[in-house]
Amino acid sequence: MTRAKHMDRRAFLRGIGGVALALPVLEAMGSEVADQTPRRFCAIYTANGMSLPKPEHGIDEWSWFPTKGAGAEFQFGKSTEPFAPFRKQLSFMGGLEHGNGPKADPHICSDMWLTGAPLHNPKPGSFNSVGLDQVIAQNTKQFCRQPSLVLSIDAGTGFLSRTGTISYNVDGRPVPAENNPRRIFDRLFRGDNPNQDSARENLQRRIKLVDAVASSAKSLDATLGKTDRERMDQYLSTLNEMESRLVASEKWIDIPLKKQDYSHLNLEATNAGDPADYYRNMFDLIALAFDADITRSVSFMLNREDGMGISDTFPLKLGLSRTHHNLSHATDKEGQLDFAKYDLFLAKQVAHFLARLNHYKDNNGAMLDNTIVLFGSGASTTHNSHNLPTMIAGGANMGLKHGQYWRQDGGRMTNMYLSILRAMQIEQESFSDSTGTITSPVFTKS
Repeated sequence: MTRAKHMDRRAFLRGIGGVALALPVLEAMGSEVADQTPRRFCAIYTANGMSLPKPEHGIDEWSWFPTKGAGAEFQFGKSTEPFAPFRKQLSFMGGLEHGNGPKADPHICSDMWLTGAPLHNPKPGSFNSVGLDQVIAQNTKQFCRQPSLVLSIDAGTGFLSRTGTISYNVDGRPVPAENNPRRIFDRLFRGDNPNQDSARENLQRRIKLVDAVASSAKSLDATLGKTDRERMDQYLSTLNEMESRLVASEKWIDIPLKKQDYSHLNLEATNAGDPADYYRNMFDLIALAFDADITRSVSFMLNREDGMGISDTFPLKLGLSRTHHNLSHATDKEGQLDFAKYDLFLAKQVAHFLARLNHYKDNNGAMLDNTIVLFGSGASTTHNSHNLPTMIAGGANMGLKHGQYWRQDGGRMTNMYLSILRAMQIEQESFSDSTGTITSPVFTKS
């Protein structure tokens, strides 16, 4: 018998009226496809660091990093107790920092958290470099409806050192973030349309409109001064991101979405309402997007630096004594304790997300085991660029071994990022200023 022609893993059949159905995994698609399970990445960022109380206050048990035990013997502090059910699926990574962090303005720690920038020789006119999530997006976008999902508490891009996004594209430009649950849901899950021809024509019109606006903007840009050009650069980045999303939508318009249960979502949740309700709905949307394989790369900025944005008031809504930024600067016992209690609140929201990822199943187990979740901040204590609070969860089927509190003072964050890329099966030689992969028992195959 002759060997069947190798088929694309995204092959589909067209039926009457142009309706398309995705094919199941077939032998003709190759054994490597039949064995393949999506590998995903989600970066979750909180601003202003985490609570690491001063010893003289006697509240060490509220430290975000474990203060009792090391390695596999660590004990969760009170602010991280919500993670206890996931002990075998997560690890704390202590001592890490960005090599360029101490050289930079401490307020840009969110800008550089996923990039490691500023580099020693950035491209002319560019502050930043590509972020880890966008490198992963470039290497997984062929499998997904959307290359990446970029979320933040306040949406948009913000501005240098007070950024509203933690994602930066291949040119080092900020990728605009979304923050409205209903708009996110419509963008991700309203792709099915009974009239494909009409939907395709609508998408093509929108793509042409974006192209026309971008062309006009570029012409205008040439006549502007430096400050206005910087603003126009941000605007053009938004247009480019919008165009890439539209092009991706057109490619997938004939392939139906996976049937899912959306009944637990509250699409009316807003960042002006209950903080827990808002965060949990955003995390539920991410989990659904992963389950439907709409994207494999997500970033979510929970809070902005330096008291910027609506989430700075969240601690007050929770009955704590001060705003988030003020708590991060607290030197008294009450302030540091309230800062830790806000860390506890955030831990509960992230733990909810991990539970969702355990709820959804892949062909080889829980989705969390095929997803690397990075949770952390760009500073430890106030504007301190050393010992960045970092937690890694998931990825058991990607070679990660958990249940550890590992610490390497002065360890490079970018070395860990390179190890994450290797776990994602992205064979990149380096990332930013990395010097190699990280030497940690968590990453056993890096």
